[in-house]
Amino acid sequence: MDTKGRLVAGSHNRNEFVLINADEVARVTSVKELSGQICQICGDEIEISVDGEPFVACNECAFPVCRACYEYERREGNQACPQCKTRYKRIKGCPRVEGDEEEDGADDLENEFDIASHDRRDPHHIAAAMLSGRYNINHGSQPHVSGISTPAELDAASVAADIPLLTYGQEDVGISPDKHALIVPPFMSRGKRVHPMPMPDPSMTLPPRPMDPKKDLAVYGYGTVAWKERMEDWKKKQNEKLQVVKHEGNNGDEFEDSDLPMMDEGRQPLSRKLPIPSSKINPYRLIILLRLAVLGLFFHYRILHPVNDAYVLWLISVICEIWFAVSWILDQFPKWYPIERETYLDRLSLRYEKEGKPSELASVDVFVSTVDPMKEPPLITANTVLSILSVDYPVDKVACYVSDDGAAMLTFEALSETSEFARKWVPFCKKFSIEPRAPEWYFAQKVDYLRDKVDPTFVRERRAMKREYEEFKVRINSLVAMAQKVPEEGWTMQDGTPWPGNNVRDHPGMIQVFLGHDGVRDIEGNELPRLIYVSREKRPGFDHHKKAGAMNSLVRVSAVISNAPFLLNVDCDHYINNSKALREAMCFMMDPISGKKICYVQFPQRFDGIDRHDRYSNRNVVFFDINMKGLDGIQGPIYVGTGCVFRRQALYGYDAPVKKKPPRRTCNCLPKWCCCCCCCRSKRKNKKSKSIDKKKKEVPKHKHALENIEEGIEGIDNEKSALMPQIKFEKKFGQSPVFIASTLMEDGGIPKGATTASLLKEAIHVISCGYEDKTDWGKEVGWIYGSVTEDILTGFKMHCHGWRSVYCIPKRPAFKGSAPINLSDRLHQVLRWALGSVEIFLSRHCPIWYGYGCGLKSLERFSYIASVVYPLTSVPLLVYCTLPAICLLTGKFIVPEVILNF
Repeated sequence: MDTKGRLVAGSHNRNEFVLINADEVARVTSVKELSGQICQICGDEIEISVDGEPFVACNECAFPVCRACYEYERREGNQACPQCKTRYKRIKGCPRVEGDEEEDGADDLENEFDIASHDRRDPHHIAAAMLSGRYNINHGSQPHVSGISTPAELDAASVAADIPLLTYGQEDVGISPDKHALIVPPFMSRGKRVHPMPMPDPSMTLPPRPMDPKKDLAVYGYGTVAWKERMEDWKKKQNEKLQVVKHEGNNGDEFEDSDLPMMDEGRQPLSRKLPIPSSKINPYRLIILLRLAVLGLFFHYRILHPVNDAYVLWLISVICEIWFAVSWILDQFPKWYPIERETYLDRLSLRYEKEGKPSELASVDVFVSTVDPMKEPPLITANTVLSILSVDYPVDKVACYVSDDGAAMLTFEALSETSEFARKWVPFCKKFSIEPRAPEWYFAQKVDYLRDKVDPTFVRERRAMKREYEEFKVRINSLVAMAQKVPEEGWTMQDGTPWPGNNVRDHPGMIQVFLGHDGVRDIEGNELPRLIYVSREKRPGFDHHKKAGAMNSLVRVSAVISNAPFLLNVDCDHYINNSKALREAMCFMMDPISGKKICYVQFPQRFDGIDRHDRYSNRNVVFFDINMKGLDGIQGPIYVGTGCVFRRQALYGYDAPVKKKPPRRTCNCLPKWCCCCCCCRSKRKNKKSKSIDKKKKEVPKHKHALENIEEGIEGIDNEKSALMPQIKFEKKFGQSPVFIASTLMEDGGIPKGATTASLLKEAIHVISCGYEDKTDWGKEVGWIYGSVTEDILTGFKMHCHGWRSVYCIPKRPAFKGSAPINLSDRLHQVLRWALGSVEIFLSRHCPIWYGYGCGLKSLERFSYIASVVYPLTSVPLLVYCTLPAICLLTGKFIVPEVILNF
């Protein structure tokens, strides 16, 4: 959708549609590169002192480093020489760092470095000799007296100058028949080089074999060039014949070509289950069974021995103890089958990314939600967006949607600056494959950035990129400072147009495509992922349902603009820490065997800035590393609100696909009366199956409405009979023909016949405040309303439809976020979770009485019940804690007295 970089605002109910122009932001010129004598780290020119001598950073090995790299290494690196690992000493004129005061000796360059006593050769030659000497030592070479000899020079010197090398084209006349080419096996000394030798090598254990170049070397046991070419052609043909299994799978059919390798890695599963070893899980199960036996004996004694003198206290104590026991059982049994999972990213690439062909990986729409930029700093949101735009995934398959539910111009301007900085940041991340790809946390890492980075351009570009990011931070912070004072007449845009969201509670819907439209590319000319700003319409008198309503608006507007089959939802303070996180999720979602039944892939939450003792228990180790693994062995983990990849069709309220069972075998050896009984039973089953088939056959009839809806888009009139299925879809999804057509496309894509103007109008239409009226949004479709913790409710509804979820724990954490840093924030967070659980407990979606007869498994239901009733445990806990004090005051106890007779 091309908006030519303009903000789209409007209201469907008021028939408003406006395109607001904005001035183009000036580009920042690139950093000027220096030339001359180069530094071995960054490639810049080494400084020359007043005495005409070059700058020497290390007095031990004289490794050539410029002053800028020296100061940078002392200030932010490991403060050591990259070659000899000696700690750098402070040089006169350079700032001090921590540890300089402990050094002894004079703080003077002339006293520390006695350059005059060394060789009088050119200092640059000394540095180059030292560098070459280091390389030669690593290769096992010995330097000459006159200079430094490289391994290539030693190898060339070992061969006589008058002996030409072997050529496969024709035989050299200068070689006598007894001095034909000799191929040294690779396990011999210097076996990597093939050259003629005038005499046998005495180091060889076997006598040399004379070989005629005119003959085929296969006779001697070696391959010729022609043989190598034949092998390459065969491999090429095999790759062309290779049939990549599509996302739908091959339905168990055999491959037609028998020449294809049967165990090709591209056809193997993309993931596998790793069950917990029995030596670890069986003792845990045994302890649970022992505790159950002890609980049974305990309640047998408590119930059969009431205290008549304090019957009320005894009854209250027994009720509290039963509640505790039931809560413990609900918490323990979902952990009975814990599993772990392993993904194979290389197989995913072999299956869906064939060389020379477009990538077949599925598209992903990423949702980022924010409300108040004063509570959620724009710089944190910008880092999250930058980590999404630079993810290791095809750029044409990623679209980032930022939901600004506060309609703040500060968020809009911050995204504008972010999109400009992304043109430099994204190519830098992909060029050097850095991790993480959120600049704030990448530059904050205290690691040796020179390790494993032999390209000198990396250090230079990293330093330039850090300067660019510091300037970007200054611009964002200046916007935040400017937003502290709101003008009386409200905010205005650069072209003088009033900001549509000046009234937070009464403003039209707004859409701005920052990246992804024609003409906007990075500084290297490559395409960038889409970045779209969305602010839904808000009017007085409407219930907007907070975060759940904002997420449903993003579902609809993304279906109109990009319609990716999978969605990733992250909070504004959760950045992508692993650039391959989307690929990890696709190993489950795009698996041809089990991927169709997976509704979402949940990643664990990891946090930055937590103290070593984790005093507020932000890590939630028991929940994320134990409980969720147990649920993954049943029907899948619960949805925790962020770091989750969804299947769009599952969010639309559709049931999970049902696997067809193979027909049962029949036997003719049974007596007739058994056959009659079987026939009666089969007739009953056939009646039930026919009724079920009728219900199932209704779905394909609805799918024929796609053609009618597309015709409606193109302006073709439809018959009344054809409009009936469309009316049913409108009651479920709303009155948007473009969106309804997109819901019927399982593989995503934009409906045919839709123009840019119609897409713009439909995008504004689907985010209008009255679009969800009299529809199933928030009831059966999208994020479910009715609770502050909409995440638990939404995942519960999907599991009730028969879907299963997957828990993915990569070796490198996929996402990282910000955790509460003080007690008040932590208590507010826990109180919000408890309030949401109580709301679910009192609603019709309570797992105690909702969802029976569907695809929800019993142990999975236990876990949902435990997550809903845990706040109520505080009441019996408080009562049980007060019972000892009451017993001491009244002199009555909840247990019978024990009378001992001697």
